[in-house]
Amino acid sequence: MIDELIKILNHKDVEWEIYWEVGRGSSFKVEKGELVRAQRKFHSGIGLRIGYRGKLGFSYITGINHDRNTLEKFVDKTIKLAKVSEVKFYGFASKTKENKIKGLYDKRIEDLSFEDALDKANLMLAKERELKENLGKDYTLSGALAFGVSTDGILNSNDVEKKEKTTGISLNIYIVKRHEDKSGSGSYYKGFRRMPDLEEELSIGLDKALKEVELSFKAKKLVGYEGEIIFEPHSFASIVGILMHNLYADNVYHGRSRFSSFGVEVASGAFTLIDDGTLENKLGSYSFDGEGNPSQRTILIEEGMLKNFLFDEQYAKLMNTKSTGNAVRDFRTTPHIGHSNIIVTGRKENLEELDNAVVVRKVFGEHTANPISGDFSLTIELGYVIKNGEVKPFKDNMLTGNIFSLINSIKAVGKREEEIGGFISPRVMALGKIV
Repeated sequence: MIDELIKILNHKDVEWEIYWEVGRGSSFKVEKGELVRAQRKFHSGIGLRIGYRGKLGFSYITGINHDRNTLEKFVDKTIKLAKVSEVKFYGFASKTKENKIKGLYDKRIEDLSFEDALDKANLMLAKERELKENLGKDYTLSGALAFGVSTDGILNSNDVEKKEKTTGISLNIYIVKRHEDKSGSGSYYKGFRRMPDLEEELSIGLDKALKEVELSFKAKKLVGYEGEIIFEPHSFASIVGILMHNLYADNVYHGRSRFSSFGVEVASGAFTLIDDGTLENKLGSYSFDGEGNPSQRTILIEEGMLKNFLFDEQYAKLMNTKSTGNAVRDFRTTPHIGHSNIIVTGRKENLEELDNAVVVRKVFGEHTANPISGDFSLTIELGYVIKNGEVKPFKDNMLTGNIFSLINSIKAVGKREEEIGGFISPRVMALGKIV
């Protein structure tokens, strides 16, 4: 059917781009010892962009099996939208060398029947029930498990033609402890491109979530603190999320970023930040982006120096450079700039074995921050003070400050990395204020 659509488009005096996808997913949810959701969903569709006399039109259609008459109407509609569009057309991506990233597909996941996937969800249920029985009535356990496979393809009038099949698994565990007027919570998330030893991962996840819930339950509000803070990867991911807004080329171009050009010092020399879509087996990796440009490794900040921004095709042309392969989309949307795997590295020290430190493990509320001014006030979901080796947890304080001041105060990063989805980081030591 895609071939038929191309034939129709080639008879029109337009530039065109087809983005299509076909996929399915199975998802399961466990709450309070019961499997409350078990479903399989399918999705497919085509997004069509048309360039006509300097204007851009876009529309989409669900499904990929359509007769010629439907396809012709689809094309004509998109051309009409281009003719009346106020969106400028800057051209589509050009043909590039293949860039096949390994480890993004596992046949075992694609071949997993719904019944087999349900068996794995029941394994999660059984493990949670067993743990609940051992823990007692003060504890509530829940979780979610999902499996997916998708094939994405892109073709355009510049001879770009690419297709890729990927798989993924996500595992979520959540534990709450309540007793009288006290409560605590702990969670665990892990994503995979390839089939893991699920029983082992469930055991690891339940153990980590349980340790976290016990800390949270004992946590009290901290009187206040200003000085060196050790940020664990989960909390630092929230902080980097505020910073990333300033590194997207569209925000730079339209003056919505703190930065206007690279080659300037913006952070401590101990801090390096990288976007890398080429890593094997990683959730944020892909062989090509939503416009057909190859994924790549882009150093954003290197030893404190701003080195690059993230570009899609449009803003690369507007700013006289090349795309970094960071256009993200699905068939229902036009491309926009996003990130792939975000890697934090830099000047390494041992931040894992500490006798005295203030550690912030999790925060939330980053959506309330002002990414241009950099000011933030985040609720601390869990932290702890280590004093002479003794751990005293705290929560419900506010972490306040400015993202640009914080990254300039970074003193070191740890030696042991942790993955949270597409975010890869060790612990980070920087100056901060807790109120």
